[in-house]
Amino acid sequence: MTVLRCGHGPWRFLQRVASAYWSAGEIPMIVLSINGQDAQVDAPDDMPLLWVLRDIVGLNGTKFGCGMAQCGACTVHLDGQPVRSCVLPVAGAVGKKITTIEGLSATELGKRVQQAWLGIEVAQCGYCQTGQIMSAAALLAQKPSPTDEDIDAAMSGNLCRCGTYVRIRAAIKQAATGQITVPQTVA
Repeated sequence: MTVLRCGHGPWRFLQRVASAYWSAGEIPMIVLSINGQDAQVDAPDDMPLLWVLRDIVGLNGTKFGCGMAQCGACTVHLDGQPVRSCVLPVAGAVGKKITTIEGLSATELGKRVQQAWLGIEVAQCGYCQTGQIMSAAALLAQKPSPTDEDIDAAMSGNLCRCGTYVRIRAAIKQAATGQITVPQTVA
């Protein structure tokens, strides 16, 4: 088991909170199951899971977007369900299986979704894409053949400033059928 400690990262507020806990000696070790492996982290119970994943564990695929669970960029799976890690206290993830974009390709469905994303060339700026892919994989795990309405409902909490929603829907349909197009190279 890997032991990881809080104390790195760009967010001074969280560092001050962590420092206060550290000086009081009140930070218990938390064991998390992340992408099929246990990790023991030294973080306050109320630290958002996003910052534990990014700043302590070093899994930077999950993105910070709005910080209010409104945009979906920070989506991870908790026992297979999509959750917004920017507002979920790490204590809420204890005893559950956390899957991040880094661990998604360990499943056949995760690989298929990621290949469809590449095949359709969904991403423009790409910032929201990890959250989009995590929500799409959760949808397909529950509904292997989703309708347009199912896709729109499942993806409604994931915002894309580039407006690639048509390509996102197409990629989800390709992932559902397993008939992935191969990206064409530009000469």
